[in-house]
Amino acid sequence: MRIALLSVSAEMGGSEASLVELVRGLRRLAPHAEPIVVVPRDGRLSSRVRECGAGVRVLPMPDGLASFGEWSMRGAADVARRSAALVSAAGSIASYGRALRSTLAGIAPDVVHTNGFKLHVLVSRAAPSGMPLVWHMHEYVSHRPLSRALLRHYTSRVAAIVANSHSVADDLIEALGAAAPVSSIYNAVDLAEFAPDGPVADLDGLAGLPPAAPNTIRIGLVATFARWKGHETFLRAVGALGRLPIRAYVIGGPVYDTAGSQYTIEELRARAMSLGVGDRVGFTGFIERPASAIRALDVAIHASTQPEPFGLAIAEAMACGRATVVSAAGGAAELVANDADALTFDPGDAEGLARAIYRFAVNSPLRARLGASARQTAVRRFDPDTFVRRFLDVYERAARPTGAAVR
Repeated sequence: MRIALLSVSAEMGGSEASLVELVRGLRRLAPHAEPIVVVPRDGRLSSRVRECGAGVRVLPMPDGLASFGEWSMRGAADVARRSAALVSAAGSIASYGRALRSTLAGIAPDVVHTNGFKLHVLVSRAAPSGMPLVWHMHEYVSHRPLSRALLRHYTSRVAAIVANSHSVADDLIEALGAAAPVSSIYNAVDLAEFAPDGPVADLDGLAGLPPAAPNTIRIGLVATFARWKGHETFLRAVGALGRLPIRAYVIGGPVYDTAGSQYTIEELRARAMSLGVGDRVGFTGFIERPASAIRALDVAIHASTQPEPFGLAIAEAMACGRATVVSAAGGAAELVANDADALTFDPGDAEGLARAIYRFAVNSPLRARLGASARQTAVRRFDPDTFVRRFLDVYERAARPTGAAVR
């Protein structure tokens, strides 16, 4: 079975990490499967895919399409303006569609797997009739009026829609209708890479800071620079902790090309200074192997201000056996149980986050107990083999009605 997997990003965010885990698992468990990943440019994603021994095709996405997004839409006027901007780019959409169609024809896949709203729509437009399509949904759609309308228009074209949490699945059914072929599969974590023991990153060195004093509690937010990932909540919580002996780290960087959707490192540094915590927060930038960064932490923080569709950083921190604090909304709330394998707080509540951090900071037995429970939960819930086998089942069911040959 030949599977074309298309990504809207060339860098490494949560959905891209999930795609890499899927490709790695297909190579390991399904010798009959031939995954080929299509990326908008060479980058970290293509490097990871090649490390897995899978094929890569580069299909550049026009700048206007790459940068278009709904993040900055506020109200009907903005929707109309940005929709008009998309319509005005019809020439690039048409040329990209032709290139996409040619690329798919060259791959001749049995199934096409798309990541990202743009590709769900563009592939649905460009793929030859009868080519089975699987949309892998990593985000909510009900609050995105343009994407919701476009996806609803093309829902009849798709063979399967896989959501990364039950929360996202419920949102999709509400947005696309009960007839939409929606199922849910939790993302997987490489349980050997993300393990309690292994290499530990020098976060101070990466952040350009002097070594922390002995007995300093290290807390860190591992996230892309998307504006809803809770960086300001995290910085405010650090300020609310007073002079508790902690050092905080912002780990990650910008990933996506969508205009207006992300902070810059300069903005975050300036915000830390304005909140009076600039001397207590280090910015490491993107770390190629995040497991080493997570193991360097005493407490891993998830602080998203909007409901998190899944929260791969949560699953990875749990797999590393780290004490974890979670903004409990959306799919993230499905992954943990408060006071059993993590501590939780309400999205955007900096004081609530600070209280959870304080509990962990002053209670090392609590950190150890919940960290060990988190590892057990991760092994049970985010097993890579289960993840891959469930996707193989989706692919085989999607391909079956078309009569496509299984290679």
